[in-house]
Amino acid sequence: MEFSAANALIGGVLIGSAATIMLLFNGRIAGISGILGGILPPHKTDTLWRVVFLASLIFGAWLLPFVQGRALAVYNNNPWWITVLAGVLVGYGTRLGNGCTSGHGVCGVARFSMRSIVATMTFIATAMITVYFVRHGSGV
Repeated sequence: MEFSAANALIGGVLIGSAATIMLLFNGRIAGISGILGGILPPHKTDTLWRVVFLASLIFGAWLLPFVQGRALAVYNNNPWWITVLAGVLVGYGTRLGNGCTSGHGVCGVARFSMRSIVATMTFIATAMITVYFVRHGSGV
């Protein structure tokens, strides 16, 4: 699928709507790391909605090729260890930042949370610096 402003707008509206519905009807922030973190260890009173939410994300990704007519093209020319290291660093950063980009960037910024605004600016700056060094400085 080629990039188009219409697709980006529709995707943004869907993500924003889902986050709003989650906050209004469940009183929860749609931050994926917080939702996943609430399952491990299980909290008996609110595990079900967390599992359903995460399963819906996986089901939506599985459903995409059937709706779109073809699988999403994913290109990763990096060695496997870089991908693993990146995942570990993202997990560590999520813990360090007390949330992920969906929690801070989508939900926190929309609520004008100064903590989330600073966290999101940090995420973006770190991503830009990382991409620069990986593409131009690592020799990989």
